[in-house]
Amino acid sequence: MTVQNRATLDDVARLAGVSSKTVSRVFTSRELVAPETVERVLAAAKRLRFRPNTLARSLRRGGATNTFGFIMGELGNPFYYKVAAGIEKELAAHGFALVVATTDDTAEGEERVADALLAQRVGALLLIPVADDQSYLEGERHLGTPVIAIDRPARNLVADSIVIENHRGVYDATMRLLARGHRRIGYVCNPASVYTQAERLRGYRDALAVYGVHDSARWERLVDDLSIRPDGIVADLLASDDAPTALITGNNRVTVGALRVLRDRHDDGRTALVGFDDFDTADVLGVTVISYDPVELGRRAAMLALERGGDPSGFTRQIELPTWIVERGTGERPPREENA
Repeated sequence: MTVQNRATLDDVARLAGVSSKTVSRVFTSRELVAPETVERVLAAAKRLRFRPNTLARSLRRGGATNTFGFIMGELGNPFYYKVAAGIEKELAAHGFALVVATTDDTAEGEERVADALLAQRVGALLLIPVADDQSYLEGERHLGTPVIAIDRPARNLVADSIVIENHRGVYDATMRLLARGHRRIGYVCNPASVYTQAERLRGYRDALAVYGVHDSARWERLVDDLSIRPDGIVADLLASDDAPTALITGNNRVTVGALRVLRDRHDDGRTALVGFDDFDTADVLGVTVISYDPVELGRRAAMLALERGGDPSGFTRQIELPTWIVERGTGERPPREENA
């Protein structure tokens, strides 16, 4: 196949029989050009498959593009692409495009990816923070680029953020298990040091404290190594002395790992399970979950970015979206001593 050279603005001008300045004006200030001339230029551009270089034009003006950047973690996690879908839908409704980059949930990749996107003069940067420090974005924020933190607040950076009710979600789930008679309730998460898990763990501990349970460390498995399979973490907990009669898992990866362990142990419904994050087959498997709307999370993040673009110096905000319990069976089981 022979690759053709892209048509230039001058090529369109020659075919349309107008000046290059007129072609440029059609793509930047169309209302200043006669309708018949606009029609002729657009027809020539279509015939030549010409597309204006909006990035180059923006850079010449020293401004930003109509493209927003979104930095997320690994592509295999449904949470991330549902958030991206919400962002894209809201931006498209306002005439903006979205470019997505991934860090594979590694802190070292975050700044590198952010620099690459900002070099493209994105109109705003939305990110799910992974690194411990986002102060490297402070200079860009002062230049007027909106920075929106999603799911976790940014650290060492004044930025808008949108999160979910992590504490309340796990608090409510734990209280339900306690009300059903469970006192040995396990909590498993990996990673454990991120903001979301710190808040969820706090909700778990606060609920236990209401019922006078203050020594939960023996039922907690807090891991910060994604190379460790969640199956092994859950299996270790359930094989321990004084094993829990109920489990709360901190994310969908750990929930799926817990389901595998319960199957392999032939648990037969003796151990209650509540997972944070809904997932596609949770309803089929009858898994009780702490749910929320990740698409709405993305949509509201995009709204924050658009609003911040119109008011760069306004007060920053942190918005919390609600969570709710979806009861499907696994989280409603009584302690195993009662149904043995």
